[in-house]
Amino acid sequence: MTSTPPTPTVTDRDIEALRDALGPLRDREQVAARLLESSAKHSFDPDKELDWDAPLEDGQWFWPPELLSLYGTPLWHRMSEEQRIELSKHEAASLASLGIWFEIILMQLLVRHIYDKSVTSNHVRYALTEIADECRHSMMFARMIQRSGVPAYPVPRIYHNLARVLKTISTTPGSFAATLLGEEILDWMQRLTFPDDRIQTLVRGVTRIHVVEEARHVRYAREELRRQMATAPRWERRLTQVSCGEAARVFSVCFVNPQVYENVGLDRAEAVAQVRASGHRREIMQTGAKRLTDFLDDVGVLNGLGRRLWKSSGLLA
Repeated sequence: MTSTPPTPTVTDRDIEALRDALGPLRDREQVAARLLESSAKHSFDPDKELDWDAPLEDGQWFWPPELLSLYGTPLWHRMSEEQRIELSKHEAASLASLGIWFEIILMQLLVRHIYDKSVTSNHVRYALTEIADECRHSMMFARMIQRSGVPAYPVPRIYHNLARVLKTISTTPGSFAATLLGEEILDWMQRLTFPDDRIQTLVRGVTRIHVVEEARHVRYAREELRRQMATAPRWERRLTQVSCGEAARVFSVCFVNPQVYENVGLDRAEAVAQVRASGHRREIMQTGAKRLTDFLDDVGVLNGLGRRLWKSSGLLA
């Protein structure tokens, strides 16, 4: 039997060499200028773009069944089609609730980031544009939950309060790493959702708007994280690695609120156990995170304890 070679990681020495070997990073002002131009052309007002008064369609899903947490489990095979669709409604609301939580955190981190920067710079102008986008997204998600007729699903109180600590101690690169964590996995799922004609028209519209506008947010965060990891002192890189790993662990725990199982008439403990044992679910989450984890590995975030935390989250293969 051949042994599996160790996964290569970026060391501190590699990061130090990055400053000399990579050459100049993309100009921050030029990147922001292009993103501002894109924002002017491709921004949406969900209140006007979407028909909130249209009736929900019978027999249509609220989230692709293959992306639901119980898909393919023994419990899934015992559920009726109606119960599966009802589960999709509640899981979509749970994800929207998680998205609002993350976006509120992101807005606070962005405000901290620009606090000491030139208010006339393109970089700050784009950050303010993104904050405005996130305000609209949060209201859009909340309205979608209300329109679906199901409850919102806040994260457990312990993680709600833990986020206060993470926001307070987060380094600048840590803020952008957490931003990408909150955006890229959901973005991958939404890219599969909005073209899917099995899905409710309203949900497809919500995810389409979010995908188009989040593409800019991801570009902004990636550019800034790469810049920060190439210039930050060692202590800041270390703290970023740990805080990002802990954020990944919390994110994976909170991804679907287990109350959804009770609300569709399932046994909560049985459902949670089957989700944890599901190879399909593990593959979905790791596939959704792969583009992000490849990038984080490339810029030196997935090192040391941070990497072990990512492994424990189940998001890193």
